[in-house]
Amino acid sequence: MSFKRFVFLMSAAWFSAALAGAVHAEADVLVRESLTLVEQGKAQQAFDRLAAVEAERAGDPDFDTVLGIAANDTGQFTRAVFALERVLTVQPGNSRARAELGRALFALGDYQAARQVLRDTKRDAIPAEVARRIDEFLQAIDRNEEAARSSVRTYVETAAGIDSNINSGPGNANVAVPSLGGLVLTLGPAGVKLKDDFYSLGAGVSGRFVIDPRLSLIASASGNYRFNQDHNDFDTRQFDVSGGASYRIGKDEFTAAAQIGTYAADNTTVRDQRGVVGEWTHRPDGASQWTTYLQLSTLRYPGQNLRDAYRHVLGTSYARAFRGGLLAFGGVYAGTENERAANVPHLGHRLAGLRAGLQQSINADVDLFANAGYETRHYGGADPLFLVKRRDRQTNLNLGLTWVPVVSWRVTPQLSLLRTNSNIATSDFSKRVLSVTVRKDF
Repeated sequence: MSFKRFVFLMSAAWFSAALAGAVHAEADVLVRESLTLVEQGKAQQAFDRLAAVEAERAGDPDFDTVLGIAANDTGQFTRAVFALERVLTVQPGNSRARAELGRALFALGDYQAARQVLRDTKRDAIPAEVARRIDEFLQAIDRNEEAARSSVRTYVETAAGIDSNINSGPGNANVAVPSLGGLVLTLGPAGVKLKDDFYSLGAGVSGRFVIDPRLSLIASASGNYRFNQDHNDFDTRQFDVSGGASYRIGKDEFTAAAQIGTYAADNTTVRDQRGVVGEWTHRPDGASQWTTYLQLSTLRYPGQNLRDAYRHVLGTSYARAFRGGLLAFGGVYAGTENERAANVPHLGHRLAGLRAGLQQSINADVDLFANAGYETRHYGGADPLFLVKRRDRQTNLNLGLTWVPVVSWRVTPQLSLLRTNSNIATSDFSKRVLSVTVRKDF
């Protein structure tokens, strides 16, 4: 269970069970109004109002209970722990405060303390629905502790769908070529966009060997075959392997790994990639995460050595889970792809991009998602055929949902849209892919 789902289920369980009565009926106007704000999804407003008078009101169990709830819902988990511990000192039987304390301890990574607090809560006279949710939270703690131990995970998946442009070709077969005096040439059938049905098979394995609580060795491998119904010349396969180490200290994790990948079409290798990636992940609290990475790669195109290049990309992203099961993320990146051969500047380019997305839990089994990206590419020299420096502006949008019908199975229907606007006619294209993926995790 992810932390965002923990928050969603905890909030849903308590509010639906009408346990707001844990705050006494005689509570003052500030406390009652603040609890109402939390129930309306305005936890930040509630927290700001309560925090402003915490020094004067600390020790009042009604005040501290609502302050702890608001602090949890805004990611102020340390503040929540202090407030809720004050409540339990005065009211050891306050089940709501104890459960919220377990939630805060879970977010801070103190799984042992969170487990004990939630087990104590379960022994109270609480609704059956809340007790069931607490069992789920306890299982989540077990899984998180399991993740900190050496492990191997595998998956298999299959997908089927319709692709409006399997070869990323332009829509117009007639292309004017400036280097030939504007002569209009007609592209062959394989050079214009082709629509086809497809299916794919994929599998992967990843492992972590824990040397000590901070240091781990990591490795992964994955592969995917895609088969087209009619145009088999555009069948593809891809394999990726990586291996490295991860070091954790406090709220930070540093990872370095070597990467190897190969991509083939029509049983012929099109591109090989070799490189390293370094990543720094910072988790300021249990509901948010910063990730910054640097990727250095060498690209090799067998049979087309002029296209060989060095690729360098630096990027950062931020993700946050909100009350109600919403997860949002966004990121930026920039880099270069420099040609290795001499006198072909039109094959190298500078790139920059943006990514953003949302994921919303509908219930314990279904998440909706939407993510989008934008990338610009500026090439270094004039194209010898079209006599201009190539400029690409690429946008993509993915919409879909993830359904977990049973544990370890995922079904993901989605729609993917891609549009590349280019001043080079043969690089200007769009495509739509509608697919359903079924995945089994082991």
